[in-house]
Amino acid sequence: MIELEAVSFGYPHRQSPSQLLLREVTLTLAEQRIGIIGANGSGKSTLARLLNGLLTPTSGRVLVRGHDTVRQQKLVRRDVGFVFQDPDLQIIMPTVAEDLAFGLRRLGLPKDEVARRVDAQLARHGLSDHRDHPAHLLSGGQKQLLAIAAVLVTEPSILVMDEPTTLLDLRNRRAVMALVADLPQQVVLVTHDLEVLADFDRVVVIDEGRVAADGAPGEAIAAYRALV
Repeated sequence: MIELEAVSFGYPHRQSPSQLLLREVTLTLAEQRIGIIGANGSGKSTLARLLNGLLTPTSGRVLVRGHDTVRQQKLVRRDVGFVFQDPDLQIIMPTVAEDLAFGLRRLGLPKDEVARRVDAQLARHGLSDHRDHPAHLLSGGQKQLLAIAAVLVTEPSILVMDEPTTLLDLRNRRAVMALVADLPQQVVLVTHDLEVLADFDRVVVIDEGRVAADGAPGEAIAAYRALV
């Protein structure tokens, strides 16, 4: 469960009340599949980055399973995996297998456990034949699957995804969303793709840094359409 308590956020040069990117947001996120939607610049990606400590609140606090994202950031990062819109920002190592293994270094796992996890993720995402290929030469869809796999290999309990289908064609978009549907983790998905939210448990609408609507997908999406 993620809790936001009166959370506001602004960069150091933008902290007057009128310039805050998020303003007094209070939410308890406990459902299995939660969508976050809003217009460009509404604050939805800022909200996503607050959920695992990539950003920290200007005021208020964010708790992940009771852990404060400021004071207990290491514990929060173990619990919450983050997938970016552009996988090229997330792929670090030269080859596919090396990139999967990279995120496990900080966990201090034995070599055989690292190998087991890497092999399992390669097989799960159809990347076994590409294990020694240059990661940045994969197709766009394969890169996004690798970026997701590189997060899942660390076995987080929560997955935050910031517009993971935006750069993908229809086939790869469907592949990513089918993967999301089968995940055991709690998923918080920031998206402009309203269709993928139809079977989600809850959708939160962010507008001008505030929660403008919050409820079942149909009701929240209707409220969002009325705003734009």
